[in-house]
Amino acid sequence: MQSINQRAVILCFIIYVSAFAKAYSQTDSTKTTTVVPKRTYTTNAYTGEAPIIDGIINEDAWNAVEWAGDFIENEPDENTPPEQQTKFKITYDQKYLYVAWRAYDTEVDKIEKRMGRRDDFPGDWVEINIDSYNDDRSGFSFTISASGVKGDEFISNNGNFDDSWNPIWYAASHIDEEGWTAEAKIPLSQLKFGKAEEQVWGLQVNRLFFRNQERDVWQRVPQDANGWVSNFGELRGLKNIEPQKQLEIQPFLVGQYDTFEAEPGNPFRDGDDFRLNGGIDAKIGITNDLTLDLTVNPDFGQVDADPGAIALDGFEIFFQERRPFFVENANIFQLGLNGSQDNLFFSRRIGRSPQGFSTADGSKGEFEDFPINSTILGAAKFSGKTKDGWSIGALQSITANEFAEIALDDRSEIRDELALEDNLGESRKELVEPLTSYSVIRVQKDLNNRNSFVGGLVTYTDRTLDQNLPFLHDKALTGGIDGQHTWQNRNYFIDGKFLFSNVTGSEESITRTQQSIRHLFNRVDADHVEVDPTRTSLTGTGGRIAIGKDGGGNWRYGNSFTWRSPELELNDIGFLRQADEIRQSAWLRYLFLKPTGWYRRAQVNLNQFTTFDFQGNYNRIQYDMQAEVNWKNNWFTEVGFGHKPRIFINTFLRGGPRWRFGDENFGFTFSGTDQRKKFSAVLGYVYSQARESNFQFRRYVVRFNWQPLDALSLNLETEYESNPNKTQYVSQQAYAPAQFGTRYITGEIDQETLTTTLRVNYNINPNLTIQYYAQPFIAKGTYRNFNYVANSEAESLSDRVTLYNDNQIDFQNGSYVIDEDEDGTTDYSFGNPDFNFVQFRSNLVMRWEYIPGSELFLVWSQGIEGNSASDASLFDAADQQILGQQIRNTFLVKWTYRFVL
Repeated sequence: MQSINQRAVILCFIIYVSAFAKAYSQTDSTKTTTVVPKRTYTTNAYTGEAPIIDGIINEDAWNAVEWAGDFIENEPDENTPPEQQTKFKITYDQKYLYVAWRAYDTEVDKIEKRMGRRDDFPGDWVEINIDSYNDDRSGFSFTISASGVKGDEFISNNGNFDDSWNPIWYAASHIDEEGWTAEAKIPLSQLKFGKAEEQVWGLQVNRLFFRNQERDVWQRVPQDANGWVSNFGELRGLKNIEPQKQLEIQPFLVGQYDTFEAEPGNPFRDGDDFRLNGGIDAKIGITNDLTLDLTVNPDFGQVDADPGAIALDGFEIFFQERRPFFVENANIFQLGLNGSQDNLFFSRRIGRSPQGFSTADGSKGEFEDFPINSTILGAAKFSGKTKDGWSIGALQSITANEFAEIALDDRSEIRDELALEDNLGESRKELVEPLTSYSVIRVQKDLNNRNSFVGGLVTYTDRTLDQNLPFLHDKALTGGIDGQHTWQNRNYFIDGKFLFSNVTGSEESITRTQQSIRHLFNRVDADHVEVDPTRTSLTGTGGRIAIGKDGGGNWRYGNSFTWRSPELELNDIGFLRQADEIRQSAWLRYLFLKPTGWYRRAQVNLNQFTTFDFQGNYNRIQYDMQAEVNWKNNWFTEVGFGHKPRIFINTFLRGGPRWRFGDENFGFTFSGTDQRKKFSAVLGYVYSQARESNFQFRRYVVRFNWQPLDALSLNLETEYESNPNKTQYVSQQAYAPAQFGTRYITGEIDQETLTTTLRVNYNINPNLTIQYYAQPFIAKGTYRNFNYVANSEAESLSDRVTLYNDNQIDFQNGSYVIDEDEDGTTDYSFGNPDFNFVQFRSNLVMRWEYIPGSELFLVWSQGIEGNSASDASLFDAADQQILGQQIRNTFLVKWTYRFVL
């Protein structure tokens, strides 16, 4: 079949847009979202002394404004009177906005006063959302619970809440005979707004009435409305306030002490290590709209470890960003093709684990000290939104040269045995990660009365390479444009994205990229790509167009078309799992918006997708259906099932021919009890099976949440997976007969994975918390019935592979030796692929926010990982590797102080 070139893909893209735009323009418009009049709250500046933020609304300043009330229920029974009413007041001065709430409750003893971390939103709470840009797309959210716990989130894209935003503000709550009250003092410097004699801001005030799981709002938002911010009411009366430039400087000091098992003769592992470090973070308001974030020598010592994971498909595992500097306002830099994964910018590339390797030779008595991560010398982030509707983001970061240090065994008897001279004992350093500059620029502009936007993003990676690292790209330029248009009260949408990439480097580095599992230009049956060892650059494109209905009535639907050309490469500073793919997908959803006598909320989803490669191969099609129900008693159930009648995988044989799996059926079910209760549980089961039992997958999930005290909560989650597969890829080996060339070897695997995650939170008060996190992870794989690929695209499993008989395969000295032609001479061999991997990570963190924005952390971390005996059970492996070994301990103290100038 002829190759599909990039021009043809772009032409299909344009035809697709035109056809669907015409179809959707003819959509019946009789069923649209209910139009709700905007409510208005008019505030006044207070006179006299400012309110004292203690949760008790008794200061004279509050008399400057009137109460607003008449809240309406939003969930579960929208547009009905709430069981308990709420009211609020807002006043201000030249530096602060003040908010007071009165949450009535006729059963005071039932007010839920649960404690939690910041942004946990525990128990009963009230909240104010402010669209100070008045752009109907972004906003700032401030929440206070009945127990005094604060929550704060930045709102983007008309309803995406980002809790990584942690502004300085002040809040308190108080319980009395009428219910409970709360007060908040919000610095205007934490908000963004333009200059005007009188400000007009978007406003929404919410309340969660916990024991009914009822959400009440001041400005009604119909359940079938699309978006959140665009449905706010208005705040007026803010006169002659000046935008406040933010200036915050936060130095920090860190002391870290590590203990670990001493390794005889290893000068780098003598049993302990101590480090003292320091740095500085800063926020500088260039204007009221635009903020510059700086970090010098950042420390992320208190950040949770990544969850345990293992992949046998050869692809990189995607882990979420957890570091505060990069998490905050991360939504600004999103431009990708597949949700949060395939993206032009993936911040975990900055400070990544070194990609090089050292020449340490254990047989010569050499040990190495290999860095875990690259050192971030500094980073700057410039971001914000102007009153003209321009969203701007820019990020610059530089990481240092990283060296592996190599030294000889310091034991004299080993040195004598190896005949080492004393002057050979000096260590040497070898570069394993180069000095690298990472740059990102993002712009976006609101158009068409804020119903549309268009934007773009560009990244640039520049490495200073030397002869030790010729396999890395020296430069990488990626970019893209995106846009969206909505109409009919934002119920219908069309959005599109176009990406490009250009990477340059040595012939070795570009050849390595061509042969990587993401590209596989060396695939033996590919006619549209081939490895060119003389190339020094690659240029690729990607794109996505989606069109559909996302609001109004009960129905939602859409269709999308996505492509990734064979040469698309984003992984220098972005994330791309696989190139060379064209995908079409469609979805249909029905929402049951009105509660009944047996459910509060429900929905049913139908999904379908197909994939092709740029050679024109039809690789996959999938259909699935999912349903979710929130029952009247607040229990929930999720079920789903699907069918994959066609599964072809280009990457399965790592450069070998396209591989076929038998058609697959799959399903899942999850059910949970009432999350309001002190004790709640979730049980889940996932199942899939391919025809002829080619492979199976079973996952069992058990989660428990227990809050015996308002201040103490425990969460325990256990997952067990069983994934037997008769044709798991093992190796590829050269086989001398010309008609064969290469043997692609698979084997039958019994794979098991067990993960348990424990989280314990104890809140001494809203600003002093203790958290414990622990996760053991065990993954085991045992192989048998090895075979080689006979016809990778055959429909029957017995035709796809041929089993080795007992005379052809033998296990010798840790390897499998193959005499395929049974002539008594070894034709090829491969290592034993059995594994039993064990990992344990834990964190005990005390966090004290002794004044708003300034913190003290005390941290105790433990960790160990390694391989247990391959014949050990999951529990025996845990005993051997976790309980039977000395665990690495890290004790850390971190102090920060935020100066607000």
